[in-house]
Amino acid sequence: MSAPLFLVEALPTADTLTLDGPEGHHAATVQRLRVGEELLLADGRGGTAAAVVTAVGRGALDLTVTSRGYVDASVPRLVVAQGIAKGDRGELAVQAMTEVGVDEIVPWSASRSVTQWRGERGVRAREKWAATAREAAKQARRAWLPVVTGAPDESTAAVARRLAGAAAGLVLHESAADRLTTVDLPDTGEVVLVVGPEGGIAPAELDAFVAAGARVVRLGPAVLRTSTAGVAALSVLAARLGRW
Repeated sequence: MSAPLFLVEALPTADTLTLDGPEGHHAATVQRLRVGEELLLADGRGGTAAAVVTAVGRGALDLTVTSRGYVDASVPRLVVAQGIAKGDRGELAVQAMTEVGVDEIVPWSASRSVTQWRGERGVRAREKWAATAREAAKQARRAWLPVVTGAPDESTAAVARRLAGAAAGLVLHESAADRLTTVDLPDTGEVVLVVGPEGGIAPAELDAFVAAGARVVRLGPAVLRTSTAGVAALSVLAARLGRW
């Protein structure tokens, strides 16, 4: 089994350090790491450090760094505008997309989103998505932490602007004739993928995205849930772009 990964604000410059705070508590109290066990530290921006536990305290570990590394950011970047979903479906989508390699997630307030994020509720909901992405990145041993960006509920117009500036803009829709497995993909820049909410993408929204230069694509004959469509599409893209 690979060594567990813990995220830190900055990687240590010295060869010894104490891992404390929430990450130290999780390592010492929840995972119960012991002297001699190995772990990974990552700053979420590509930097990594392997370390071995030299002492265990209350909610903290003393570590000795054994090696350092850096993982280049993947190109092109994979960005998903995810329609806000009700219940925990949005968080399920964020978790799974993080595990398969999404680089950025944009919460999209689609007209058919059953749940609407407003005010403080929206801020808390977006923070929950960011926390979900953080924990999923640790589970997946990712050196790069995906970011949750934009307003808590980005508008259709804002998503259209993002599509217009992308190297490739793609919209998942069951009516599409083109398959995601066959469309041309760029070597650099951003691939922006739009995933609709439970009720799907409204015709006016689809028109706005096409007018922005996006291409409408489908995965196959089945209509997937909003919590699974993004991860399925990212899996196709990861394979086609050579990430997998």
